[in-house]
Amino acid sequence: MKQKKREYFTAEQKAIIWDRYKQGDTLHAIAKMFNRGHTSIQPTIYNAGGIRPPEKKRHPSALSLHEREEISRGLASDKSFREIARILGRSPSTVCREVKRHGGLRSYRASKADKTAWENAKRPKACKLAGSKALCLIIARKMKAAWSPQQISGWLKRKYPDKEELHVSHETIYKTLYIQTRGALKKELQKHLRTHRPVRKSRKTSLKGKGLGGIADAIPISERPASVEDRAVPGHWEGDLIQGSNNSYIVTLVERHSRYVMLAKVPNNKTVTVIKALIKQSNKLPTELYKSLTWDRGAELSNHKDFTLATDIQVYFCDPKSPWQRGSNENTNRLLRQYFPKGTDLSVHSQLRLNQVARQLNERPRKTLEYETPAERFNECVASIG
Repeated sequence: MKQKKREYFTAEQKAIIWDRYKQGDTLHAIAKMFNRGHTSIQPTIYNAGGIRPPEKKRHPSALSLHEREEISRGLASDKSFREIARILGRSPSTVCREVKRHGGLRSYRASKADKTAWENAKRPKACKLAGSKALCLIIARKMKAAWSPQQISGWLKRKYPDKEELHVSHETIYKTLYIQTRGALKKELQKHLRTHRPVRKSRKTSLKGKGLGGIADAIPISERPASVEDRAVPGHWEGDLIQGSNNSYIVTLVERHSRYVMLAKVPNNKTVTVIKALIKQSNKLPTELYKSLTWDRGAELSNHKDFTLATDIQVYFCDPKSPWQRGSNENTNRLLRQYFPKGTDLSVHSQLRLNQVARQLNERPRKTLEYETPAERFNECVASIG
């Protein structure tokens, strides 16, 4: 059987591929535009780690491919360097050097000369991590402790303010992980990223409404005191349930001021069960540090008045399809998926395991806290009321 000739993408086609990939299109959707299979798109994306290569730029004074093709045609017509230069509006010495540099009168080829010129023009900047083994070891150690590149970058600047050689941007860490030709960080460290992705993905996401009904006597978030909004006062929490397979659930709670996390194991999402778990969690905290709870419109809190009656903690409910109104909790839920991936059975995890995960999150530095940890910020609150 005759083997199908391999087809390559042109520079213009690759630009379209990267544009669509950045917009969040799948490889299948992109490949369909070119009437090809998705595996034909993969090398373009995966060889670059999902990070669009910088656009190549030609120096204004450099010869273009069109000019090189004109030189090639001139040589084939036995024209002199001076004649070719007059047609191009160039100096005869420019044409002479070009031909001598790329094979001479008999071997000059425009496409080959242009490709060689691009290669010779490359001036790659050395990766900072490639020249610092000590810095690579610090980054690897922190990543194995489940720190994100951004947390590592911020922590390094806070820990070593006077050592510029130990400062590195989170973007440099990501690029070094995804673009393996840099060779400074091992590919195995990718598994410690929260997404576990082998390439960078587009940030384009969609928010899907849950279509849940109303909750009796729910107090809307618009009636929540203004003092809660600026996060200056501790004691105001955001909560939610994350779901796994086999109808398994975990209660997640985040304190707005410090981003301190608490997790609770629940056997189901029935309102009686969830309310009982929330009451138990509230009893672990001083009353000064648990003043309100903001939740979405999930039916698991339909008995919210029982919670308020038992704890004297007011519950506020977000507007429909408005997850950003519990931004801290939504962000925490994304972080938790590193430990509890979607589609896995959450019931296999003990409360001890949940406490361990919460502790690890609370001991990570956070950019929004100027790279303090939630535990440090929360302990300050505890000390202030002691």
